[in-house]
Amino acid sequence: MSIVVHFSPKSLTAEQYDKTIRILEERGDFPPDGQDYHACFGSDGNLQVSEVWDSQEQFEAFGERLMPILAEVGIQFSGPPETFEVHNIIRKR
Repeated sequence: MSIVVHFSPKSLTAEQYDKTIRILEERGDFPPDGQDYHACFGSDGNLQVSEVWDSQEQFEAFGERLMPILAEVGIQFSGPPETFEVHNIIRKR
């Protein structure tokens, strides 16, 4: 079952976000297996991320690799991400 995951980090800047993506790409770990969709949005200093995953297990497996990178870049969270079961996905053709 697919899930939507929404992250609301504290004061996420474009520089922190871009550095995180760059590190993941350099390690060959982005986009990760099971991640169907990734979107970063908001204003610099208040960016948020939402993703669609094929399964909770794939999301958790990637999270184990991601969390040390986020700590290295200085990204902090006030709590765990919100997760929701997907009812329906409609894609543009």
